[in-house]
Amino acid sequence: MIEPHAPAPPGSAPSWAGRARLPVRPATGRFLVLACVFVCAACGLVYELELVAHASYLTGDSVTQTSVVLSVMVFAMGIGSLAAKRLRRLAAAAFGAVEALLALVGGCSAMTLYAVFAWTGDWGGLWADGPRWLLVAFSLAIGLLIGAEVPLLMELIQRIRRQDAGGAVADLFAADYVGALVGGLAFPFLLLPFLGQLTGALVTGTVNVIAGGALVLGLFHRDLSRRARRLLLAANVTVVALLGSAAVLVDDFERAARHAVYGQNVRVALQTGVQEVVLTGGSGGRPLDLYLDGRLRVGGRDERHYHEALVHPAMNGPHARVLVLGGGDGLTAREVLRHPGVRRVDIVELDPGLVRLARSDPALSALNGHVYDDPRVHVTIADAFRRLRGAPPAAYDVVISDLPDPGITASTKLYSQEFYGLAGRVLADGGRLAVHAGPVAARPRVYWTVESTLRAAGFRTAPYRVNGHDTGFPADPDRAAASTDHATRDWGYLLAARTTTPSLRLAPQGPRPHTLTEDSLTAAARAAHRTRMPDLPPSTLVHPRYGT
Repeated sequence: MIEPHAPAPPGSAPSWAGRARLPVRPATGRFLVLACVFVCAACGLVYELELVAHASYLTGDSVTQTSVVLSVMVFAMGIGSLAAKRLRRLAAAAFGAVEALLALVGGCSAMTLYAVFAWTGDWGGLWADGPRWLLVAFSLAIGLLIGAEVPLLMELIQRIRRQDAGGAVADLFAADYVGALVGGLAFPFLLLPFLGQLTGALVTGTVNVIAGGALVLGLFHRDLSRRARRLLLAANVTVVALLGSAAVLVDDFERAARHAVYGQNVRVALQTGVQEVVLTGGSGGRPLDLYLDGRLRVGGRDERHYHEALVHPAMNGPHARVLVLGGGDGLTAREVLRHPGVRRVDIVELDPGLVRLARSDPALSALNGHVYDDPRVHVTIADAFRRLRGAPPAAYDVVISDLPDPGITASTKLYSQEFYGLAGRVLADGGRLAVHAGPVAARPRVYWTVESTLRAAGFRTAPYRVNGHDTGFPADPDRAAASTDHATRDWGYLLAARTTTPSLRLAPQGPRPHTLTEDSLTAAARAAHRTRMPDLPPSTLVHPRYGT
């Protein structure tokens, strides 16, 4: 007679969780598992940061993209942990399969996102009105796989040497958090500057699959059947081959995708460390277009219309000393230098690579009139906010803010009440501040929030709105919107002064703009007034109010 087995005491290991048959001592095996935890955690955080960076670059609103990625990924990690409980019986094989799939999905995510955007322009129709489904899908898949790692690794650690659950969790999470720190630092300081987003993701995936495969096939191979070992080895080799092939072809892919985004006339494409700068045209009779992080910043057919409207109304009055915030392409300074009596122009630009290009590129330097060869022009490479904090009071007669659209999250501090307070401090008595405040038709609330913020900082304002031509370039923070046929082709400006409301007039003794007249300025003021949204709260550093 066979006696029934007595039930296992509470807290004891299940019958299938016996000791692992290791080819090394338990202490060495435990160290190797924790080392794999470290590597996998670093790779997982790189995938997460890569999704945030890539989505922010393609759409412009980094706060929204960060919130979507983090919230979906953390939720998915919880679901993945729960699902992996059923796989603990086959912990080694399951962990190897999870790492191979995670490496493939995470490593290819950046290339897939860029490909869909490049060849559809709107994330395949999934990006416009509802949730960002493509980003959500990658965040969900990667989060599920990362979440599944934890219980499986916990099971592997316990199979090497049983210990209390609290100690095992502490060891596991210590290695996990240190790995996350290394991955978080490696992404901005190593992977992005030296490999770029696409190659960086592919290399991360390769490291991930090698670490997971080496742990399972090297340390726990005796726990696998011969068939399982062969399948796992084949899967790892396939993933490495796919990621390696993609890495070899990544340059060709980037060129093809860039042509799909910018057209066939790409002449210069470089990553400066601050942003991606692309020049198209500028030769063979084709107009020169300048893209910064994928957004058309200078449209050769229409740039004069934009820059003349920004600069010339502000030059009606004393203008010996002029400060240009942004404008590293030199085109704003070109219009400033057309006015007699200008003694000094200070340009504050964050990106030294853009300034070098504006100096050296034949087409761009010809378009800006070789302003950087003029001894009156002085360039400071700095953040505009920090530069204003260090500037002496009453140092300038005119300040011109030619900065990225306020709807781009990174620019919101440059459209804050505190920023305009600093700008007012550096203006001399009777000085004027000119601000480009984004498109009015597409984002009237953003435009009138800038106006409200200027008034809260003590300025009196004269709003005006100028329409571009049919071939105009959109002033829009959203790459996807800017790439469609419905892109906004108007620019909203604000002329501001401290003591009296500035008059929208051209300087009597100044040059005659090519695209601007007194009558068109009057019409521009009326066009802006028709869109007025009163009583909007100002934007501050602690309460930014610009959104896309």
